[in-house]
Amino acid sequence: MNTKPLIEYFQKLLPLDEEEIAAVDRFFKLRRVKRRQFILQEGDVSRVNTFVVEGCFRMYMVDENGKEHNLQFAIEDWWIGDIESFHSEEPTRLYIEAMEYSVILQIAKQQQLRLFVEFPKFNRIFRVLTENALVSAQRRILHNISSTAEERYLDFVERYPHFFHRISNVQIASYLGMTPEFLSTIRKKLAKS
Repeated sequence: MNTKPLIEYFQKLLPLDEEEIAAVDRFFKLRRVKRRQFILQEGDVSRVNTFVVEGCFRMYMVDENGKEHNLQFAIEDWWIGDIESFHSEEPTRLYIEAMEYSVILQIAKQQQLRLFVEFPKFNRIFRVLTENALVSAQRRILHNISSTAEERYLDFVERYPHFFHRISNVQIASYLGMTPEFLSTIRKKLAKS
């Protein structure tokens, strides 16, 4: 199993010893996912944490009118999952779908808890990951309530330039809380200026 990308990812946060590296190999499971395949669907309980080795995912919800709302995208070296369902063990309202062929590494909740007990360094690593996710979510909320649609788009372009060749404008518009037509208008306006 190729856990090298995940090990390298962890090493950037805190250096791992040989025993901790072996634990990554032992606790994480490799999975290959086809384009448009779901790794989580509404009504499921999220039982794993997912690290993207290769590929692209989106996490979204469907409202009562059938409209999709993208909450997160994840590409190589990113994590994706429904944190609420994972921790509460309650059914999710979210979907996580592969937008292209993908390879992921997953760890089940019970295995993750064992990892924390046997190798406390991972407890610190996952705390940092959770804090980073919280900061990102807070930043996005503040940006959504205090910025214009154009400002949100420009911020997305600046922060995530690597998404534009992998994610359609329809998906980006959903993430930014606007219609694809309005996003197109913004892009045309910016191209002229």
